[in-house]
Amino acid sequence: MMKLNTILAGITTILMLLALPAAASDYTLGVFGNANEDDTINMQDVTYTELIILEYRDQTDLADAKYDRKINMQDVTQIELVILGKEKELTVLDSVDRIVTLEMPIESIVVTDDNQAEFIRLLGAEEKVVGIERSIPERGYFPVMSDKPDIGNQWRGLNYELVAELDPDVVIMLGSPAPVEPVTTKLDEICVEAVCVDTIELDERANVIMLLGYILGNGERAAEYLEWRESHLSVIRERLEDMDEEDKPTMLFQDVDFRGVFGRDYSMCRTIEAAGLTNIADFSGRMDVDPEWILVNDPDIILLGDWKSESVGYKITSSSKANESIEEAMDHPGFDELTAMKSGNVYLVEYMLPGTRGDIGVLYFARMAHPDKFEDIDPVAIDKEYFEDWLRVDYQGIFFHPSAWDN
Repeated sequence: MMKLNTILAGITTILMLLALPAAASDYTLGVFGNANEDDTINMQDVTYTELIILEYRDQTDLADAKYDRKINMQDVTQIELVILGKEKELTVLDSVDRIVTLEMPIESIVVTDDNQAEFIRLLGAEEKVVGIERSIPERGYFPVMSDKPDIGNQWRGLNYELVAELDPDVVIMLGSPAPVEPVTTKLDEICVEAVCVDTIELDERANVIMLLGYILGNGERAAEYLEWRESHLSVIRERLEDMDEEDKPTMLFQDVDFRGVFGRDYSMCRTIEAAGLTNIADFSGRMDVDPEWILVNDPDIILLGDWKSESVGYKITSSSKANESIEEAMDHPGFDELTAMKSGNVYLVEYMLPGTRGDIGVLYFARMAHPDKFEDIDPVAIDKEYFEDWLRVDYQGIFFHPSAWDN
C-alpha cells in the first residue's frame, strides 16, 4: 500500500509540474539559466530545467545554464547558484546577440560611454568602475566615478593599452549605432571581456537593466527600479491604449547642431512615439531636410534635441540659451506660419530624455502632447524622484524647455 501511495504521489507531483506554464513577461532576461525565458531567474527555472531533463518540456536555449551544449543536473546546480548569487561564472546574451561568459563576481568595470554610466550609477555599482569615457565627468551627476582614468571613447577610439593596464573584469559598451566588432575584436586581443547593452531603446531597457543587475550583483535593486518604472509607464500605456492614429499629434524631431531630422525607426523617436505622437519623418535613420520639407509637412509639435547639453541639461540654470537655440532653429522664412510655431509647441529637450532616460522622457512627452489625459502627471516631480532616489544626487537643471505643464 505504501508503494502505491508513493507512486501516486510521484504521479501527482509530475502532473503539478507539467501544469506550470512558462511565465509571461514583456521581455526575456538574457541570462543563461533563465530556462522558462521570463524576466528573472528563480526556482521556477530549476523546476523547468528538471522537466526538460525528464523530457516533459521542450529544451530552451537559456536552459543551458552552464553553456556546454547539454541540459543536465549541472545546469540545475548552476541555476541554484545564480539564485543565491554564488555562481563562479555567468553566461549572458547581450544586446547585439553576443554570448559572453564572465568570471564572477565582477569587481572592476570600464565604461565606454556616459549612457551606460547612468545605469551603473542607478544600480549602485559605481564603486566597481576603474575606467571611464571622457564625457562622464562633464555630466555633473557621477561623483564617484568621475575621477577615474580616461580610457577614450568607444566611437572615436579606446586607449587599449590603458584598458589592458586597468585589467577590468568587463567592459560595458554600447551596442549601437556604430558596429561593435572593431572594438570587441581588439578587446579580445588583450583578453578583456565586453558586454554590449542598448540603453536607448525603450522596449529593451528593462532587459538591459536586469541583465546588468545580474552581472554586477545588484539584481534586487534592478528589480526594485523596474517595479518603480512600470508604475509610471503603465499609466501611459493604459491611457493611450485605445487612441486612434488620427488623434495623435504629429511631430518632428530635429537636432539643433549636426544630426539632422530623425526618422520613425530611430530608437529615440520610438520613445517619443510611445507617448502618443506620430513622427512625420517616415524615412529611415536620420538626414538633413530642406526647410521647405518641414513647411509642407507642417508638424503639430517640433522637438529640438540638444546633444551637447549646452542649452538644457543638468548644469543649466537659465533658460536664456535655450530660447536662443529655439529662435535660431526656427529662423527660416515661413516658419512663423507652422502649426507648431503658432500654437507654441516648439520645445528644446536634452538628449537623455528620448534616450537613456527615456523612462522619464516618455512622461514629459505624454504630458506635453496630451495635457487633458495626463493632467495629474508631473514629469518634473518624477524626474526629481529619479535623480534623488535612484541616481542618489541632488536634482537640478533644465531638461525640457519651455515647460508645458506649469499651471
